[in-house]
Amino acid sequence: MDTSPPDISHVAQCHRTVRETIRRVIVGQETAVRLAFATLLCGGHSLLEGVPGVGKTLLVQSLAAALRVRFGRIQFTPDLMPSDIIGTAVLDPRERETHFRAGPLFTDLLLADEINRASAKTQAALLEAMQESAATVDGRRHALGPHFAVFATQNPVEHEGTYPLPEAQLDRFLFKIVMPYPSLDDEVAILTRHHVEVPPASDASGLTSGDLDACRQLVRGVIVREEIVAYVAALVRATRSDVHFALGASPRAGVMLARAAKAEAAMEGRDYVIPEDVQAAVGPTLRHRVQLEPAAEIEGVTIDQALEQALRSVAVPR
Repeated sequence: MDTSPPDISHVAQCHRTVRETIRRVIVGQETAVRLAFATLLCGGHSLLEGVPGVGKTLLVQSLAAALRVRFGRIQFTPDLMPSDIIGTAVLDPRERETHFRAGPLFTDLLLADEINRASAKTQAALLEAMQESAATVDGRRHALGPHFAVFATQNPVEHEGTYPLPEAQLDRFLFKIVMPYPSLDDEVAILTRHHVEVPPASDASGLTSGDLDACRQLVRGVIVREEIVAYVAALVRATRSDVHFALGASPRAGVMLARAAKAEAAMEGRDYVIPEDVQAAVGPTLRHRVQLEPAAEIEGVTIDQALEQALRSVAVPR
């Protein structure tokens, strides 16, 4: 039996296994699957944006099943309170002591469905837990698990009765993953598949949470050369001087971009980052961290198009 520690190819193999497992229940959405797995490799959290019915919930549920970690879901509504997600201290009359009763926040992969429908106070409670990996109730700190990750969904069309996340809170998310409508071929495949009973995602992948831990350790060891670091910095700074942006990316955006590029390299089986890894991560990492100028919006320029132009303006290291 081989007891040698896994090498970087283990990350690529785990990614392929997760992708094939999720394909059993989700047709298409290859980019979203890749970015969701990268989110876990980086120990981050992501926004999922798409109209209802494109598979946002199923994606996170299937990812949790493939890695054998816990899955939880909270439907955010205007009357949801922080205690509804974190939990409360409950008095035990027999012992005359209070005990903490954990809320649905205490899971591994948490789907925060329609996060922008909750009040700012409830959003802040969740985002504090994301940042601190813990929740405080009655002065006592309760740690969240090592695999805790939030996938928060937003509907890009319906904004009535919502509380948009402010920029400072959006900056906490590693990626904004856009899930579009399926292609014609994929939609036909979905309709064909649903003529029969589709089994839910299972742990038949053979992976465990230990594989995720090993992959995270390997990703942290991926090499980022000085010229790549300079390239990331130049890309982030380019968004601050580009005429299309009213708000450029923050320094944290550069840190997240470099981290995402390491995950991209590892999923390709490389222990070093190349410019193409950075370029692949630019859109998902920066699209929610920048704001377009009103004039650019009137002209019909999208954030992704503006980011692509900023990307082309920066010299690629050799």
